[in-house]
Amino acid sequence: MAPVSLLLVGFLVMATATSDMVMEQKELVGLFEVLGSLVEDPTWAETHPLPCTDTPWPGVTCELGEDLIFHVTKIHIGPDILTPPCKGSANLSPALVKLPYLKTLSLFNCFTGSPVSLSRSLFGSLSSLEHLALVSNPSLFGEIPPSLTKVSSLRILCLSQNNLDGKIPKEIGGLVSLEQLDLSYNKLSGPLPEEIGGLRGLTILDLSWNGLQGQVPFSLGQLEFLQKIDLSSNHLQESVPSNLGALKRLVLLDMSHNSLSGPIPENLAGLDQLEYLMINDNPIKTGIPSFIGALRKLKVLGFSSCGLVGPILPSFSKLKNLTALSLENNSLNGTVPPDLGTLPNLDQLNLSQNQLSGELLLSEAFINRLGKRLDVKGNSGLCIRYNVSATFEQAPSCVDTGVPPGSNNRSWVEEHPNGDWENQKMKPAWYHGNTSPNTPRLDQKVKVYIASR
Repeated sequence: MAPVSLLLVGFLVMATATSDMVMEQKELVGLFEVLGSLVEDPTWAETHPLPCTDTPWPGVTCELGEDLIFHVTKIHIGPDILTPPCKGSANLSPALVKLPYLKTLSLFNCFTGSPVSLSRSLFGSLSSLEHLALVSNPSLFGEIPPSLTKVSSLRILCLSQNNLDGKIPKEIGGLVSLEQLDLSYNKLSGPLPEEIGGLRGLTILDLSWNGLQGQVPFSLGQLEFLQKIDLSSNHLQESVPSNLGALKRLVLLDMSHNSLSGPIPENLAGLDQLEYLMINDNPIKTGIPSFIGALRKLKVLGFSSCGLVGPILPSFSKLKNLTALSLENNSLNGTVPPDLGTLPNLDQLNLSQNQLSGELLLSEAFINRLGKRLDVKGNSGLCIRYNVSATFEQAPSCVDTGVPPGSNNRSWVEEHPNGDWENQKMKPAWYHGNTSPNTPRLDQKVKVYIASR
């Protein structure tokens, strides 16, 4: 905001004098300047003259230092802080440098009016900063500032759902304390730097929904603490690095909607903690990886639109935890393994738009239980022998030569050529809006939400 008026300066001096110096005047002025540049209420400083003690505000947290003086350690503005909201001209004040003890800065849906960019030098002096979350700010433009990569104390960096562009700085590998990195839903481009392998403590990596190019860096396989990798919806090419199979703690791997080629390395059989594997919409153009049956904890498996050929492997029957299987829009042939119908937790199965043939030997109870969550349309050689629920009219009778009355035998993909992606970006192609209440959905992405510590 504009420089603090002489009247307010006098007010601050009086406030600090009457409070036995519970805060340093410079730090208090800095706090008022930062909040003045963000929030709508111009009377905030007068209403909260002692924000660390007598007149606290929910968005500000202070801690008592070794010098027995309170210091501002957290500033948070988000949906849980209803008033005052960010103003239309909100910006990030250079006065942040007056808050050297700041550990957490989280601003959600704050920059929505005038364009805002991150100063190239602003963060360099924030040597105590551990958690930076600037999320859902449509007016936040520009590049990730180089000074941010020098804040070695950072543990959580979340710059998701903004309009940031440019490349991911190579210097980001110097953030040796980083545990969570989320740059999703921006306009970042260029390669994913090999230096990311320097983030040895990283547990969560989410770079989805950007324009990243080139190959997945081999150094990613060195990050042994990774539990989640989401690189979906970029322009990544070449093959998946084989050493990702060394990431023994990995629970989620999503590389959907890229240009990755096959084969999928057999080393991924070592991911024995993996629960979510999504490779949808990549030109893999091989058979289904033979190691899939070894991933016994898998809950969601997506290989749609990958150009897969050959049969559906019998080893799928080993995946007792599987809840959703998506193999549509490939060139798979042969019969449907009847053991798929014995998987106790399987609640969504999409085999549509392939070249499957023969009699569908899934049990009648299984077919009726899944209803529209079972999709086998678009397999001209597939037929069914017994009568099932009216909701399942997707395969002709093995006795009759014609298509059952009332069935148009069209796939969901044919009926929804845009796949609803424009309205719900994260909705998977196999989701029809009919799930049981206990089934995890890919549009929820099993997000590991970043929380303050």
